[in-house]
Amino acid sequence: MRLVKENYLSLIIIFLIFAMDRYSKNKIILLLENQNSLFINDYLNFNLVFNTGIGFGILSLNAGLFYNAISIIIFFVIFFLVIYMFKSKKMDKVLFSLIIGGALGNFYDRVFFKAVPDFIDLHFNDFHWFSFNVADIFISIGVLFMIINELAFKKNEN
Repeated sequence: MRLVKENYLSLIIIFLIFAMDRYSKNKIILLLENQNSLFINDYLNFNLVFNTGIGFGILSLNAGLFYNAISIIIFFVIFFLVIYMFKSKKMDKVLFSLIIGGALGNFYDRVFFKAVPDFIDLHFNDFHWFSFNVADIFISIGVLFMIINELAFKKNEN
């Protein structure tokens, strides 16, 4: 019980990110079921693509042995992140929670749908960034701030 109490905020963050990710993906899939894209403005479109790879479509594959192997590796990475989160201090717990919440959202899609729906298309003129989703935003924020935390704040502790 102490373990849950110490990690209550982290578990809430993970749940909220997972729920926001599921909601956004379901809403976009329903919105774009008759069309593939929706123009928002000169810099943002919603363009639904189903990603079978890992981050930014790297190693995109059909569901098969290699896809399943990568999915198992992702499961273990999430598992170890949860362990690190439980052992971490407050700020690190929050950062791990952001990453875990997003990773669980994408992992859910990998397992149940064999692909992750990406739909946010940022662009400037003809340059388009990789399509991504809400889970990817939280993973990126968590990783970015973890790097900043390690470089800036942990260095000062030594």
